[in-house]
Amino acid sequence: MTKIVNHWIGGKSVEGTSGNFGPVTDPATGAVTTKVAFASVDEVDAAVATAKDAYLSWGQSSLAKRTEILFRFRALLDANRDAIAELITAEHGKVHSDALGEVARGLEIVDLACGINVQLKGELSTQVASRVDVSSIRQPLGVVAGITPFNFPAMVPMWMFPIAIACGNTFVLKPSEKDPSASVKIAELLAEAGLPDGVFNVVHGDKVAVDRLLEHPDVKAVSFVGSTPIARYIHTTASANGKRVQALGGAKNHMLVLPDADLDAAADAAVSAAYGSAGERCMAISAVVAVGAIGDELVAKIRERAEKIKIGPGNDPTSEMGPLITAVHRDKVASYVTGAAAEGSEVVLDGTGYTVEGFEDGHWIGISLLDRVPTTAKAYTDEIFGPVLCVLRVDTYEEGVALINGSPFGNGTAIFTRDGGAARRFQLEIEAGMVGVNVPIPVPVGYHSFGGWKDSLFGDHHIYGNDGTHFYTRGKVVTTRWPDPADAPAGVDLGFPRNH
Repeated sequence: MTKIVNHWIGGKSVEGTSGNFGPVTDPATGAVTTKVAFASVDEVDAAVATAKDAYLSWGQSSLAKRTEILFRFRALLDANRDAIAELITAEHGKVHSDALGEVARGLEIVDLACGINVQLKGELSTQVASRVDVSSIRQPLGVVAGITPFNFPAMVPMWMFPIAIACGNTFVLKPSEKDPSASVKIAELLAEAGLPDGVFNVVHGDKVAVDRLLEHPDVKAVSFVGSTPIARYIHTTASANGKRVQALGGAKNHMLVLPDADLDAAADAAVSAAYGSAGERCMAISAVVAVGAIGDELVAKIRERAEKIKIGPGNDPTSEMGPLITAVHRDKVASYVTGAAAEGSEVVLDGTGYTVEGFEDGHWIGISLLDRVPTTAKAYTDEIFGPVLCVLRVDTYEEGVALINGSPFGNGTAIFTRDGGAARRFQLEIEAGMVGVNVPIPVPVGYHSFGGWKDSLFGDHHIYGNDGTHFYTRGKVVTTRWPDPADAPAGVDLGFPRNH
């Protein structure tokens, strides 16, 4: 019998009423294992109304109560790591160790939310004028929404809702319809931790659900992670409806390798960052820029390591890389490799014919490595989101920086070098929001914010960290004068208020 994933509204599972469902497949077998209910406009409205009602009390609740619940949730999340990872592997396809790593990175943001009292401290200036004090405070917005991608079905929602609800907001999550079960499991754990009904809600669906969240007058802010075209649409549409928006888009992350770099370390890093999670992550290194005469040796070292990666079902402990999320996505990724030679690239490794014995209907693709890739090739200009690594050649550091800065994306980038001066120049000159020095995937820890530049971010706030707290709250300044008992009446004064 096919499993059905329902919505989570008001602290309980709610069956869909629209009659529309989407298929969820096991990427390792290609079989449809689950149906997920797609929400109608009325169902989205019901979730938002529930969240709005819950905000009346949650927004006024004590900070101590909120963090106490989050501490309990953190303990439950920690105890259920394996169960959540298994759901991720079953629907996304990534190997179990990758899925566990995803949950661990989400836990970092829960940790941050548990200590949100530090970020929510206000400011006070006393005696700015005679018996006048000025204080600044931060207050929640109300109902906020998160729209999250398939590649990290547990981690990315946890980049959003722990901080949002710790700040006193209520939350409506619209997760990816491709792998929805992890979000429902998280909702169950929040309820078990004692989160009041309606504070966290999950509605599944497609563009109908997304558009209703973007236009709903009671949704005050929208967080999004996904591709650049959709991020731009989310930002434009939600902003036009008067909402705060943080919309994180796509990427083409470069790794600049200087001639003095440790090439073994650089090759290890390139393989790990390009092919981990089958390349389905916005911080994957998809372009290596080799400077000077090291290109041939570096490509040989990358190839040697890439050929040893074991690809198989995510629930096989020996697998290092799993399948792609859908057959359609697999075919799209493969097209960049099959068309590479015609666009001037040298195909070093072609993984498009890869299959796994006994799992022939799975969404498999092997490791692909393209060398001497022109900057005009689609494999370079597009975000592939699969296990395809492009190598580009330049003669100088300056040429490499110009190439990277010429990309419309500015999410993350890295430099591999032993030269501290070159690394210092790079981190100042490069046009990207996150920079790694001998670190291939510079995802910030939870108390520093995550986000890119240019076409990788739409909106003014990065996600989590201090930016996350500011996004989910708004400032208020209070100016106070209390008369001293000895004061005489001041009388009427129509002039500009005096500060001294």
